[in-house]
Amino acid sequence: MSQPHTPHLRGLHPAAPALLGYAAVRLLGMAILALVAVVQGKDGLHRLSGRWDSVWYVRIAENGYGYETTLPDGSVHSDLAFFPLLPALERGVSEVLPLSPATAGLVIGWVAAFAAAWGIYAVGTRVAGQRAGVLLAVLWGVYPTAFVQSMAYTETLFTALAAWSLYAVLTDRWIVAGALCAAAGLTRPSAAALVAALGITALVRVFRGGLTWRMAVGVVLAPLGWLGYVIFVAVRQGSPTAYFEVQAAWGNNIDGGVALARFVGGHLTGPNPLAGIGLIAALGLLFWVVWLCVKQRQPLPVLVYGIGIVVISLIGAAYFGSRPRLIMPAFPLLLPPAVALARLRRRTLVPVVGLLAVASGVYGAFTLLGSGPP
Repeated sequence: MSQPHTPHLRGLHPAAPALLGYAAVRLLGMAILALVAVVQGKDGLHRLSGRWDSVWYVRIAENGYGYETTLPDGSVHSDLAFFPLLPALERGVSEVLPLSPATAGLVIGWVAAFAAAWGIYAVGTRVAGQRAGVLLAVLWGVYPTAFVQSMAYTETLFTALAAWSLYAVLTDRWIVAGALCAAAGLTRPSAAALVAALGITALVRVFRGGLTWRMAVGVVLAPLGWLGYVIFVAVRQGSPTAYFEVQAAWGNNIDGGVALARFVGGHLTGPNPLAGIGLIAALGLLFWVVWLCVKQRQPLPVLVYGIGIVVISLIGAAYFGSRPRLIMPAFPLLLPPAVALARLRRRTLVPVVGLLAVASGVYGAFTLLGSGPP
């Protein structure tokens, strides 16, 4: 995709439409959550900061690493499965401000969500123009599992770091890109996709004779966060593969997609084959969107990052329901629909986005107040 003329992106003012649009759809989602919570007599706020993975991050923030729990089936879940940047920030903020680590995590998540929306807008504007950039940020806010963007989880922090790292690459600021990538590597294991995006882009530049010392420094910095934490776990546990063993104990080992195939196949041959057909349709839609990104000729680092997140999310043995959340940081997947929506008139665009926001909010409310985030 050729890069269109884009407006000056420095400062907050050019991003205001994207941030206001993002805020509007997320506030609608939270309003729907509050309404459903009142009807059901449940505490919606507690589910944003005090359950599921949030509890593990808070425990690390308060006590450091070292907690394990043994499940009834004998498997051991260790807190070493969780990367350190979010709990470190929770602890730092709670020591500076009169906030508990849990509340600090919620605040960090919300601030990071807007930083992510801003970065997504910047990348989208750089690639496809300002109107598409605004819509890209808004569409990320109505993603089916966008409710996680309002939780004390790592998705918003990671996406913010990834988006701004990609923007730094697109604007040829490689040291900044590498530093942000290293920070992303301290946030989530899927930072491997961002490392690959920077590395492959630099390698292509090398073959074209465009290598610079700043690029080399950025590429060296990029994997340090991810590698540093893996090495930390290896030293702590006394095994070079300790981190991967910890993840396997959580059921998150890399199996090349075998678990995913078995899950889909089990539904196809089970009592409700329509569920299996629905899963195949969902995967088909995902692959079609990936193809649209390729056909759109997105810039190489953006394309590699988006595809990398998808691949990492599908080749692990994690629970199928968690995969949409794991794919959510792959915001480049939303560029094709953002460009398509950018062609619509406002009177058509507003109802379409509003309908998507309501659907996302309803799904998020009933998921959070039900079994919880997948």
